Amino acid sequence: MLVHQILKSKGNDGVLTINPKSTIEEAIGILAERRIGGLVVSSDGASARGIISERDIVRTMALRGQGCLKDKVEDIMTRNPVCCKRQDTSESVLIKMTDGRFRHMPVVEEGKLVGIVTIGDVVKARLMELSMEKDALQGMIMGH
Repeated sequence: MLVHQILKSKGNDGVLTINPKSTIEEAIGILAERRIGGLVVSSDGASARGIISERDIVRTMALRGQGCLKDKVEDIMTRNPVCCKRQDTSESVLIKMTDGRFRHMPVVEEGKLVGIVTIGDVVKARLMELSMEKDALQGMIMGH
């Protein structure tokens, strides 16, 4: 399955971004309200300058305590995130995520943010593919 198919199955809610000058506290509010695990950091809503995840926030709080909540997102974001394109395969994306130990990947084409996929999205797509392959093989074996 290709990334553009995964994005299509998710619907078109757009990509939530946060300004790099926003506070970590603001990022936490958005993550909690939307029940998501990461935000693309973008000053213009169209580029992926970085990404901030729950993990980034937890690590920072463990090291610095609650005082970090007033710090800027850009202070703790992962800069230059690994991105994919709409024509990339779910398998290649899953490999990048697993190797890099991250769960959110912006989809960027020609420098423009066009979506985001999560490890959950990709695993779901792979499971659908495997199920279809299993059904096809069973049909061949049974002569259908």
